[in-house]
Amino acid sequence: MRIDILTIFPQMFEGIFQHSILKRAISKDLASIFLHDIRDYSTNKHRRVDDYAFGHGAGMVMMIQPIADLIEKLKSERNYDEVIYLTPDGIPFKQKITNRLSTLTNIILLCGHYKGIDERLREHFITMELSIGDYVLSGGELAAAVVTDSIVRLIPGVLGDETSALSDSFQDGLLSPPVYTRPAVYKGWEVPRILLSGDEKKIDEWLTEKAIERTRSRRPDLLEEKE
Repeated sequence: MRIDILTIFPQMFEGIFQHSILKRAISKDLASIFLHDIRDYSTNKHRRVDDYAFGHGAGMVMMIQPIADLIEKLKSERNYDEVIYLTPDGIPFKQKITNRLSTLTNIILLCGHYKGIDERLREHFITMELSIGDYVLSGGELAAAVVTDSIVRLIPGVLGDETSALSDSFQDGLLSPPVYTRPAVYKGWEVPRILLSGDEKKIDEWLTEKAIERTRSRRPDLLEEKE
Protein backbone atom coordinates (compact mmCIF):
# COMPACT_ATOMS: atom_id res chain seq x y z
CA MET A 1 0.00 0.00 0.00
CA ARG A 2 1.18 3.51 -0.82
CA ILE A 3 0.17 6.59 1.19
CA ASP A 4 1.16 10.07 0.02
CA ILE A 5 0.84 12.78 2.66
CA LEU A 6 0.62 16.41 1.51
CA THR A 7 1.67 18.84 4.24
CA ILE A 8 3.47 22.09 4.96
CA PHE A 9 5.19 20.48 7.97
CA PRO A 10 6.69 17.13 6.84
CA GLN A 11 9.08 17.16 9.81
CA MET A 12 6.14 16.49 12.14
CA PHE A 13 5.92 12.90 10.87
CA GLU A 14 9.54 11.85 11.25
CA GLY A 15 9.31 10.38 14.73
CA ILE A 16 5.91 8.82 14.21
CA PHE A 17 6.98 6.69 11.26
CA GLN A 18 10.26 5.54 12.82
CA HIS A 19 8.77 3.48 15.63
CA SER A 20 6.44 0.61 16.47
CA ILE A 21 3.89 -0.78 13.98
CA LEU A 22 4.41 1.84 11.28
CA LYS A 23 8.17 1.26 11.24
CA ARG A 24 7.58 -2.50 10.99
CA ALA A 25 5.18 -2.09 8.07
CA ILE A 26 7.61 0.17 6.21
CA SER A 27 10.67 -2.03 6.87
CA LYS A 28 8.75 -5.11 5.62
CA ASP A 29 7.69 -3.23 2.46
CA LEU A 30 4.04 -3.73 3.36
CA ALA A 31 3.42 0.02 3.31
CA SER A 32 5.17 2.92 1.62
CA ILE A 33 4.64 6.39 3.05
CA PHE A 34 5.78 9.47 1.16
CA LEU A 35 5.80 13.00 2.55
CA HIS A 36 5.39 15.94 0.18
CA ASP A 37 6.05 19.53 1.21
CA ILE A 38 3.32 21.66 -0.37
CA ARG A 39 5.61 24.70 -0.23
CA ASP A 40 7.88 23.05 -2.81
CA TYR A 41 5.11 23.46 -5.38
CA SER A 42 4.37 27.12 -4.75
CA THR A 43 5.14 29.45 -7.63
CA ASN A 44 5.59 32.30 -5.15
CA LYS A 45 9.24 33.28 -4.66
CA HIS A 46 8.72 33.14 -0.90
CA ARG A 47 7.10 29.66 -1.17
CA ARG A 48 3.86 31.10 0.14
CA VAL A 49 0.91 28.71 0.28
CA ASP A 50 -1.80 30.84 1.94
CA ASP A 51 -3.68 34.06 1.25
CA TYR A 52 -6.57 36.13 2.58
CA ALA A 53 -10.11 34.83 2.09
CA PHE A 54 -12.43 36.59 -0.33
CA GLY A 55 -15.37 38.21 1.42
CA HIS A 56 -15.54 38.72 5.16
CA GLY A 57 -13.95 36.78 8.00
CA ALA A 58 -10.59 36.49 9.69
CA GLY A 59 -8.00 33.86 8.92
CA MET A 60 -5.96 32.68 5.96
CA VAL A 61 -6.86 30.09 3.34
CA MET A 62 -4.56 27.53 1.70
CA MET A 63 -4.15 28.48 -1.95
CA ILE A 64 -5.33 26.27 -4.79
CA GLN A 65 -2.25 26.42 -7.05
CA PRO A 66 0.41 24.57 -4.99
CA ILE A 67 -1.95 21.82 -3.87
CA ALA A 68 -3.56 21.37 -7.28
CA ASP A 69 -0.16 21.13 -8.98
CA LEU A 70 1.05 18.56 -6.46
CA ILE A 71 -2.05 16.39 -6.72
CA GLU A 72 -1.99 16.54 -10.52
CA LYS A 73 1.68 15.51 -10.53
CA LEU A 74 1.01 12.51 -8.31
CA LYS A 75 -2.05 11.46 -10.30
CA SER A 76 -0.04 11.63 -13.53
CA GLU A 77 2.34 9.01 -12.08
CA ARG A 78 -0.22 6.48 -10.79
CA ASN A 79 -3.91 5.95 -10.11
CA TYR A 80 -5.23 6.82 -6.65
CA ASP A 81 -8.19 5.11 -5.02
CA GLU A 82 -8.95 8.08 -2.76
CA VAL A 83 -7.78 11.66 -2.29
CA ILE A 84 -8.63 12.39 1.33
CA TYR A 85 -8.80 15.78 3.01
CA LEU A 86 -8.49 15.85 6.82
CA THR A 87 -10.93 18.47 8.09
CA PRO A 88 -13.15 19.06 11.14
CA ASP A 89 -16.23 19.20 8.90
CA GLY A 90 -15.54 15.83 7.26
CA ILE A 91 -17.44 12.62 7.97
CA PRO A 92 -16.51 10.92 11.27
CA PHE A 93 -13.56 8.57 10.88
CA LYS A 94 -14.76 5.18 12.09
CA GLN A 95 -13.51 1.60 12.03
CA LYS A 96 -15.65 0.63 9.03
CA ILE A 97 -13.91 3.31 6.99
CA THR A 98 -10.51 2.13 8.24
CA ASN A 99 -11.32 -1.41 7.19
CA ARG A 100 -12.18 -0.32 3.65
CA LEU A 101 -9.22 2.01 3.26
CA SER A 102 -6.81 -0.74 4.35
CA THR A 103 -7.78 -2.75 1.26
CA LEU A 104 -6.84 0.02 -1.19
CA THR A 105 -3.60 0.39 -3.13
CA ASN A 106 -2.85 4.13 -3.32
CA ILE A 107 -4.29 7.01 -1.30
CA ILE A 108 -3.47 10.68 -0.80
CA LEU A 109 -3.92 12.43 2.56
CA LEU A 110 -4.10 16.22 2.44
CA CYS A 111 -3.36 18.09 5.67
CA GLY A 112 -5.23 21.36 5.97
CA HIS A 113 -4.16 24.48 7.86
CA TYR A 114 -5.43 27.94 8.72
CA LYS A 115 -9.15 28.29 7.84
CA GLY A 116 -8.90 25.39 5.41
CA ILE A 117 -8.26 24.89 1.71
CA ASP A 118 -9.72 26.75 -1.26
CA GLU A 119 -13.16 25.25 -1.86
CA ARG A 120 -12.34 24.53 -5.49
CA LEU A 121 -9.89 21.88 -4.35
CA ARG A 122 -12.69 20.11 -2.54
CA GLU A 123 -14.93 20.38 -5.58
CA HIS A 124 -12.44 19.09 -8.16
CA PHE A 125 -9.82 16.94 -6.43
CA ILE A 126 -11.00 15.60 -3.08
CA THR A 127 -12.89 12.30 -3.09
CA MET A 128 -13.32 11.87 0.68
CA GLU A 129 -13.27 14.19 3.69
CA LEU A 130 -12.56 12.79 7.14
CA SER A 131 -12.76 14.18 10.67
CA ILE A 132 -11.16 12.44 13.66
CA GLY A 133 -13.39 14.25 16.15
CA ASP A 134 -15.57 17.22 16.96
CA TYR A 135 -12.71 19.56 17.78
CA VAL A 136 -10.22 21.71 15.89
CA LEU A 137 -6.47 21.11 15.68
CA SER A 138 -3.83 23.54 14.46
CA GLY A 139 -3.40 21.44 11.33
CA GLY A 140 -4.21 18.15 9.67
CA GLU A 141 -0.87 16.46 10.39
CA LEU A 142 -1.93 14.74 13.61
CA ALA A 143 -5.16 13.60 11.96
CA ALA A 144 -3.20 12.21 9.01
CA ALA A 145 -0.95 10.31 11.40
CA VAL A 146 -3.99 8.85 13.17
CA VAL A 147 -5.57 7.75 9.89
CA THR A 148 -2.29 6.29 8.63
CA ASP A 149 -1.68 4.26 11.79
CA SER A 150 -5.25 3.00 11.87
CA ILE A 151 -5.06 1.85 8.24
CA VAL A 152 -1.56 0.38 8.14
CA ARG A 153 -2.00 -1.85 11.19
CA LEU A 154 -4.76 -3.72 9.34
CA ILE A 155 -2.61 -4.62 6.33
CA PRO A 156 -1.98 -8.40 6.35
CA GLY A 157 1.45 -9.20 7.76
CA VAL A 158 1.87 -6.00 9.76
CA LEU A 159 0.65 -7.29 13.13
CA GLY A 160 2.32 -10.32 14.64
CA ASP A 161 -1.07 -12.01 15.08
CA GLU A 162 -3.39 -10.95 12.28
CA THR A 163 -6.45 -12.14 14.23
CA SER A 164 -5.67 -9.59 16.94
CA ALA A 165 -7.18 -6.75 14.93
CA LEU A 166 -10.43 -8.66 14.56
CA SER A 167 -11.10 -8.35 18.30
CA ASP A 168 -10.37 -4.63 18.49
CA SER A 169 -12.98 -2.20 19.74
CA PHE A 170 -15.54 -1.22 17.07
CA GLN A 171 -14.82 -4.17 14.75
CA ASP A 172 -18.14 -5.79 15.69
CA GLY A 173 -19.87 -2.60 16.76
CA LEU A 174 -18.85 -3.11 20.39
CA LEU A 175 -16.09 -1.91 22.68
CA SER A 176 -13.51 -4.49 23.66
CA PRO A 177 -14.11 -6.44 26.89
CA PRO A 178 -11.70 -6.20 29.85
CA VAL A 179 -8.32 -7.88 29.38
CA TYR A 180 -5.96 -9.37 31.97
CA THR A 181 -2.49 -10.93 32.09
CA ARG A 182 -0.12 -12.50 34.63
CA PRO A 183 -0.04 -12.61 37.60
CA ALA A 184 -3.48 -14.07 38.26
CA VAL A 185 -3.47 -12.41 41.70
CA TYR A 186 -1.86 -9.04 42.51
CA LYS A 187 -2.24 -7.44 45.93
CA GLY A 188 -5.36 -9.54 46.40
CA TRP A 189 -6.89 -8.40 43.10
CA GLU A 190 -7.88 -11.52 41.19
CA VAL A 191 -8.43 -12.20 37.52
CA PRO A 192 -12.01 -13.45 36.91
CA ARG A 193 -11.89 -17.21 37.38
CA ILE A 194 -13.80 -17.91 34.17
CA LEU A 195 -10.77 -16.68 32.20
CA LEU A 196 -8.57 -19.28 33.89
CA SER A 197 -11.03 -22.14 33.38
CA GLY A 198 -9.91 -23.22 29.91
CA ASP A 199 -13.55 -23.53 28.81
CA GLU A 200 -13.42 -21.61 25.53
CA LYS A 201 -17.19 -21.53 25.03
CA LYS A 202 -17.87 -20.06 28.45
CA ILE A 203 -14.95 -17.65 28.07
CA ASP A 204 -16.33 -16.41 24.73
CA GLU A 205 -19.77 -15.94 26.28
CA TRP A 206 -18.25 -14.01 29.20
CA LEU A 207 -16.22 -11.79 26.87
CA THR A 208 -19.25 -11.00 24.73
CA GLU A 209 -21.34 -10.22 27.81
CA LYS A 210 -18.66 -7.88 29.18
CA ALA A 211 -18.21 -6.19 25.80
CA ILE A 212 -21.94 -5.46 25.68
CA GLU A 213 -21.93 -4.19 29.26
CA ARG A 214 -18.99 -1.87 28.62
CA THR A 215 -20.50 -0.58 25.40
CA ARG A 216 -23.88 0.05 27.05
CA SER A 217 -22.16 1.94 29.86
CA ARG A 218 -19.65 3.99 27.86
CA ARG A 219 -20.89 4.17 24.27
CA PRO A 220 -24.63 3.40 24.12
CA ASP A 221 -24.74 5.08 20.71
CA LEU A 222 -22.89 2.08 19.25
CA LEU A 223 -25.64 -0.27 20.38
CA GLU A 224 -28.23 2.02 18.84
CA GLU A 225 -26.38 1.84 15.52
CA LYS A 226 -26.46 -1.98 15.63
CA GLU A 227 -30.25 -2.06 16.12
